[in-house]
Amino acid sequence: MELLENFKTIEVETPVDKIIRQIRGLIIGGYLKPGDKLPSERKLSEKLGVGRTYIRDAIKKLEFLGILNTLPQSGVIINGVDISAMEGLLSNVMKIEKPDFFSLVETRVMMEKFSVQQAALRRTKDDIEKLEQALNAYELKIKTGVPAENEDFTFHLRIAEAGHNSVVKTMMLIILPDILSIYRRDNVCDDSTFTKTVNEHRLILEAIKNQDVEAANLHMSKHLEEVLKFSKSKL
Repeated sequence: MELLENFKTIEVETPVDKIIRQIRGLIIGGYLKPGDKLPSERKLSEKLGVGRTYIRDAIKKLEFLGILNTLPQSGVIINGVDISAMEGLLSNVMKIEKPDFFSLVETRVMMEKFSVQQAALRRTKDDIEKLEQALNAYELKIKTGVPAENEDFTFHLRIAEAGHNSVVKTMMLIILPDILSIYRRDNVCDDSTFTKTVNEHRLILEAIKNQDVEAANLHMSKHLEEVLKFSKSKL
């Protein structure tokens, strides 16, 4: 057994992981700086020899992590990022290979219930403002008929931030992009789901504002009931 322990598991990277690793290397090496613009999807696709879908998925993942930002009529821009934090975060993100959807969702539910309780206890005035902004951005997308998965998860990320537990927030950043990609692939959310979610988000926010821990936990549990049920059906 001692000899076997010297062998290391071979990690097979997806095209998306390889694109993320290249962008990560360029940022860490100083070739890409905050405010710099990435080449277009078409040019990156041609240069890297992969389909544009892979480029798009990598960009979406890095956008959700706050490393990239897509600006209308400007393209994809590098955000101001903490290099050391980014290195650790991306390393963890790329280790999630072919995730078990139920395990991801089950873990998310546990963390969300903890976060919302802590948010109700610890939230600051600034936290409430950020939560309201996130909810307004979500509602705006719904009203204009535009998919709002990113805004939905941003609201939940703001709850984790309001809980003021940096480990939970980092864990949320690691698993939410993978859950989001499965949502998109399987068309989990539709117009009726989004409308229902807006009302549930309002109830959660009100409970956090009122520092009502019991109500916050109850509303979050109900909010995540359907997605947990859906994830079980994928087993």
